[in-house]
Amino acid sequence: MPSYNKNFELTVEDMELIEDALRTTKRSLNTVVIDQDADPLRPCENTREVDASMKRINDLLGRLHNQKNFYRPKSGAYIGG
Repeated sequence: MPSYNKNFELTVEDMELIEDALRTTKRSLNTVVIDQDADPLRPCENTREVDASMKRINDLLGRLHNQKNFYRPKSGAYIGG
């Protein structure tokens, strides 16, 4: 039985592309939800599926964000901007 590859070789550009694609998908799903809310006569059969998909995308974007190493100077005080 095959096993999963646990080591990925992705560049920073690859990660940006993945994050952009996830944000675009999330934006389009959000548009679907807003359109359904705007028309009360339209059935909302897939609202739960859309909500579940948006939750999965948010969770994945959060995990990707938490794996980033942000720049901090080694000496001196860090002044964020």
